Amino acid sequence: MKVVHSIEDLRDQLRGQLRVAFVATMGNLHAAHLSLMRLARQHGDPVVASIFVNRLQFAPNEDFDQYPRTLAQDIEKLEAERDVYVLFAPDESVLYPEPQNFRVQPGNTLGGILEGEFRPDFFMGVCTVVLKLFSCVQPTVAVFGKKDYQQLMVVRAMCRQFQLPVEIIAHETVRDDDGLALSSRNRYLTPEERAEAPRLYALLQRVREQLAAVPDERVRVEAEALQHLRERGWAPDYLSVRRQRDLLEPTADELHAGEPLVVLAAARLGHTRLIDNLEFQI
Repeated sequence: MKVVHSIEDLRDQLRGQLRVAFVATMGNLHAAHLSLMRLARQHGDPVVASIFVNRLQFAPNEDFDQYPRTLAQDIEKLEAERDVYVLFAPDESVLYPEPQNFRVQPGNTLGGILEGEFRPDFFMGVCTVVLKLFSCVQPTVAVFGKKDYQQLMVVRAMCRQFQLPVEIIAHETVRDDDGLALSSRNRYLTPEERAEAPRLYALLQRVREQLAAVPDERVRVEAEALQHLRERGWAPDYLSVRRQRDLLEPTADELHAGEPLVVLAAARLGHTRLIDNLEFQI
């Protein structure tokens, strides 16, 4: 695997390549990231990974400075997997050599709800850096995980509206044995919080089961799930059942007609904010 830090060196390595598969990460790699690399290898050749902690998607009160940076260990993990041809690991001065005054702002219909409501500039930061990385790498396909469900949809919508020649491939959420979705932020959890953390996914499963029994009571089921989290010491931002196709709230008729749904949640456990989701149909 070749490790490059400049856009010029990246383009030198990829000159003439027509089926590049790309995985963008912020590093601190774990099993879920490596699974993304393996899926990318099935859809393109060569595979390019990037590691860049993107300041634009962090609010001033969030964990940009504390976010784990483990480049040496990440390189070892990628080399052991043997799926990645080039790792692009730029410094901030490479991707943002001047103030990034031109930014990609997703519309409020998709970008302003759920995560967009509680992290107002998050998707602007994501879209801006992803567009810039796509410009550097020029991939044919890019793989994103379903754990960040709304982010996946926002990136797909950006590619569609800008006519970007990049196919976005979704990878299923990778979970620990107890159901907790793998995330770099899980390392922030205390042992007691780590034992409690799988409750979020278990609660999403319970919401699915309850709605299958009483589809007309979506609002009550959501409210009870939020209250359950609060009683367990969580501080939830949202827990909401939405349509898979656009993340809008389903109508009663759609619930009865078998509309594909997804329940999404974000909640803080101690100092750690966890997100998760579950696709289903009733």
